[in-house]
Amino acid sequence: MLVSTRFGNTPQLHYLSMPMGARKQITFFDEPVSGATFEPVSGNYFIFSRDAGGNEFGQLYRYDMKSGNITLLTDGGRSQNGNIRWNNSRTKISYTSTKRNGTDRDVYVMNPLDPATTSMVCEVKGGGWAVTDWAPDDRKLILQESLSVNEANLYVYDMETKTRKPVGPVSKKEQVVNSGGRFSKDGKYIFFVTDADNEYRRLARMNADGTDLKIITPGLKWDIGSTDMNEEGTKILFTVSEAGITRVYLLDVATLKYEELPGMPTGIIGGISWRPGSNEFAFSYNSARVNADVYSYNCDNGKTERWTESELGGIVSNQLSEAELIKWKGHDELEISGFYFKPNKKFEGKRPVIIMIHGGPEGQSLPVFQSRNNYFMEELGVAIIYPNVRGSTGYGKTFVKLDNGYMREHSVKDIGALIDWIATRPDLDASRIMVMGGSYGGYMSLAVSVHYADKIRCAVDVVGISNFNTFLKNTESYRRDLRRVEYGDERDPKMMAFLEDISPLTNAARIKKPLLIVQGGNDPRVPRTEAEQMYNTLVSQGNTVWYLEASDEGHGFRKKNNVDFQFYVTIEFMKKFLIP
Repeated sequence: MLVSTRFGNTPQLHYLSMPMGARKQITFFDEPVSGATFEPVSGNYFIFSRDAGGNEFGQLYRYDMKSGNITLLTDGGRSQNGNIRWNNSRTKISYTSTKRNGTDRDVYVMNPLDPATTSMVCEVKGGGWAVTDWAPDDRKLILQESLSVNEANLYVYDMETKTRKPVGPVSKKEQVVNSGGRFSKDGKYIFFVTDADNEYRRLARMNADGTDLKIITPGLKWDIGSTDMNEEGTKILFTVSEAGITRVYLLDVATLKYEELPGMPTGIIGGISWRPGSNEFAFSYNSARVNADVYSYNCDNGKTERWTESELGGIVSNQLSEAELIKWKGHDELEISGFYFKPNKKFEGKRPVIIMIHGGPEGQSLPVFQSRNNYFMEELGVAIIYPNVRGSTGYGKTFVKLDNGYMREHSVKDIGALIDWIATRPDLDASRIMVMGGSYGGYMSLAVSVHYADKIRCAVDVVGISNFNTFLKNTESYRRDLRRVEYGDERDPKMMAFLEDISPLTNAARIKKPLLIVQGGNDPRVPRTEAEQMYNTLVSQGNTVWYLEASDEGHGFRKKNNVDFQFYVTIEFMKKFLIP
């Protein structure tokens, strides 16, 4: 098994030969390694991805297990390469790359043992394309085109005739997500996830020509998450997140009957992956009191086996705060929820609060292990609340759409309602609130600083959007259309005027409280210009503003020395402006 973990400055790949065996580090780069896949027949080599300085121009490499030699497989330039899928004969991979023009994510095929065999098999338009499976005869592919969080299309692409046929349900009433397509072993069916005619994403099956749709999980009232079909094509694993807790189900492909697997740990489960030729699968697990580790589950006997054990550095896990699910009413009486982590009981009186807003905006805060943030609760006595404002995933597709376009600031008002809820709590100090977030959460921190300056003490903006129009102009081209669907198309004069009007930079004069801005110098998503223009404007107004930039990072810090420094700066910022 390959696992990713960090013992030095960056996460690297380690090899495990047995459960709880010694971890052998096998990559040693200055830059983080983001993912890997073994050659699935003999395991003689694996393919991994790595970028430079957080620029997200990921390149593919082959690592040969016997010699330790590393070979660059892709162009090595300003292109994104990923979405690897092995064919059924295990001789080739498909992958997507933006190397043709930097914008469109075309489909390529390669024999990883000979990079010269690389050829483009499908030219596309847009940055949201991926291959989800090969047909059993390796002549066709299932392509997924992701247009937004609310819309994704599936196609069967014939590599011989160069023709692409759309498959999956459509609707005249609304956009539909069809995703994760997989061929059955005989090629007759396609299994996939769809939210057609339903609030939630359900597992479905259809004929390979797109006819005879059958919903397999009509009784589940939460979104299907990840799926994985075993090598024999007889079983499918799928996950469901129920109010922040992951349930894992096993489907029998022949009967279409499924059941929840007994004995799985309670918490957040991801990375499910079948072990070839067995009834065992690997998964990652963490919870509020358990750091992320790798486990395996045997479907024959229901046995869970631990493969790694992350050290907690002296922390006693059962003394850590567990998350409490909280709910409040938004400005329009819509129910909003989040997770509340209480500070250590040794701290008396009303406690300061951090409102920690997730990015995306199509993301979801979950009750995961708090890692460094435990210091805020255990040593500083600060409570943390993770809100899932409208626009978050996991609560149905209607909820996801409630912040789109001209409704953008409705999610900001959800934070205003949360601030009012905090004022009703005898254990929380509404006069000492810090709002903090990264990416879209960074925008939210700035927007809350604008609209609720009289109700917060300070704010932290990490790689956040300060002006939607300049952001859409300067973000990398492969992302621009996807972001326009969410935020609005600035090429429309009316929308451009609206985006300008609601941007925090436009309203910087209304920001009165201290602000910490954190930025990666190589960020391709939210370029450093977003942070710089916000900082310069606030300084010119005489505001109290701290600015931290790492020249070798991108969309958030990943290197330990930078992460450490950001953490220490944040603590000093809190001690000066939040805690007193």
